[in-house]
Amino acid sequence: MSSWAQSIFAITLFVEDLAAAKQFYQNVFDLPVVFEDDNSAVFGFGKTMINLLKTTEVDELIAPATMASREAGSRAVLTIQVEDVDALCADLTKRGVTLINGPMDRPWGVRTASFADPGGHIWEIAQ
Repeated sequence: MSSWAQSIFAITLFVEDLAAAKQFYQNVFDLPVVFEDDNSAVFGFGKTMINLLKTTEVDELIAPATMASREAGSRAVLTIQVEDVDALCADLTKRGVTLINGPMDRPWGVRTASFADPGGHIWEIAQ
């Protein structure tokens, strides 16, 4: 069996409102758009590409699987390692981001905080 690559190339997140999601990612993460068309916006996030894809285009990508509704709840958390959770939380708040939880010290020895993007995808920062 061949070995897996050492990094994730791309993560595609399904969004109802592409314009709002694009603005959020530019504002919160200070990322430039590396590709965009009428249905998607792609950001370079380190070695990983974050692709925001309109929900109207999801079937073409994942059929015969189906997309869950946003109301079904979250099934993943995307975690970013940071140096100072508290300082970043203060910055996020200034940028208009509402925290879901944190900052808090977790029993496993990591300080974290979480927030959601306009599509309901949960991001966690961890130190």
